[in-house]
Amino acid sequence: MSVSERGLIAEEINILLILVDMIIPASEDFALPSASDPQIFADLVNTAQRHGDKVGDALSALDAVAYEELGCEFCDSDFKKRVVILESFRRTHVKAADLLATLTVQCYYRDSRVMRSLNMESRAPHPIGFEVNRGNWSLLDPVRNRTPSFRNLP
Repeated sequence: MSVSERGLIAEEINILLILVDMIIPASEDFALPSASDPQIFADLVNTAQRHGDKVGDALSALDAVAYEELGCEFCDSDFKKRVVILESFRRTHVKAADLLATLTVQCYYRDSRVMRSLNMESRAPHPIGFEVNRGNWSLLDPVRNRTPSFRNLP
């Protein structure tokens, strides 16, 4: 099995479960589930499996930071220690932290309960699209003025 084909192992899934609950906890005020909700988490694990090598490496790096910072596994630490570990992880492994946060947010906002709470239909944006309020288009000027980052095709 090549590295890119590997799936997440049980320990990585446990780390991920704790992590996503910290990224997006449940909201009693808005009656919203956390990202560790079984339905959302199943989608997240399925999505993470497609990026198994990168996600696995990111979770291993998080566990390594836990050992470096506190001499214990991430899953074996209490909430306050996990916060310290995550702060250090975000400083030292920016891309890995961004990957895990992005996957969490993507899967969370695919959930129909979350979309309904935002008064949005739970559906793909294409082909109907979504109504977007008019905004300040000048905010895009820096992007428009950038040198193209793609190659011109003949």
